Amino acid sequence: MQLGINLGYWGAGMDADNLAVAKEADKLGYAVCWAAEAYGSDAATVLSWVAAQTERIDIGSAIFQIPARQPAMTAMTAATLDSLSGGRFRLGLGVSGPQVSEGWYGVKFDKPLARTREYVEIVRKAMTRERLSYEGEHWTLPLPDGPGKPIKLTVHPQREHIPLYIAAIGPKNLEQTGEIADGALLIFPAAEHLEETAIRHLRAGREKAGRTMDGFDVVPTVPLAVGDDVNGLADMFRPYTALYVGGMGSRKQNFYNQLAQRMGYEKEAAEIQDKYLSGDKEGAAAAVPRELIDSTTLLGSVDRIADRMQAYAAAGATTLTLAPAGFTLDERIAALRAGTQALERAGLA
Repeated sequence: MQLGINLGYWGAGMDADNLAVAKEADKLGYAVCWAAEAYGSDAATVLSWVAAQTERIDIGSAIFQIPARQPAMTAMTAATLDSLSGGRFRLGLGVSGPQVSEGWYGVKFDKPLARTREYVEIVRKAMTRERLSYEGEHWTLPLPDGPGKPIKLTVHPQREHIPLYIAAIGPKNLEQTGEIADGALLIFPAAEHLEETAIRHLRAGREKAGRTMDGFDVVPTVPLAVGDDVNGLADMFRPYTALYVGGMGSRKQNFYNQLAQRMGYEKEAAEIQDKYLSGDKEGAAAAVPRELIDSTTLLGSVDRIADRMQAYAAAGATTLTLAPAGFTLDERIAALRAGTQALERAGLA
């Protein structure tokens, strides 16, 4: 199992620290550095900045939002980043959610599975440098009865095949991801529930495409915090968990809330959401079960983290992405180093 890091969103006041974290991860041999986007910083600019100041670590979008870009533009960006980084780019895609898609981008959040499938097909076709033509429900290229004609990408990517990942949570999205992608980006993954909540659906998609799980990259993202007080460390992540389970999406469309329910926290997920949406964010954070936080993070000593890494590897994770927590840069760097120590202690390096 390899290790990655996730820098989250740029512009949150820790930009210089984030770059230092990425450079340290590069030195420590981490496999990939992911950057996110929502409605603030864009991931492409951040990744180009990181790539320019690192040497070996891959850079990955986690995610490029599908409603934010036309698929041909995503192909252009992917090819450019792969070329600039010397073949180190990984393309992560996702549909985002209805609030961001419709509220920020003005793109209707409908038929996300069909839209994702078409998007991936166009991106992949464009990156082969074929002349681009496509007829689908959501995109038709070139537009009919107009001056457009099939044209091809002029940039040569460093590699013939750029790895493509999809951020997936729901069973149907996971199955399609297994069918059409090279890897899956997972959030709030508990090792104990990974098979039932993700792997079996990915496997079904791989089988549908006539493939096995061999070579398919399963990438859970987990916060990491090192210390002796596990309960105190868990409390650090209460607001983060409450935000996603309680407030990331509407009452009817919160994919993270639904995931918590599938892990056996139906009553708790409902309470967290009720409190969060009523404006009681502190109450929502207090309602998050410690077991939910502990099972979806890496907390404690190096030995305890090593045991948890073994559980993720046994469950099917192939790249474990860490979000190192700390109040200072030194604490985040120490967490990164503890991650590599734990991987070695677990016998997974």
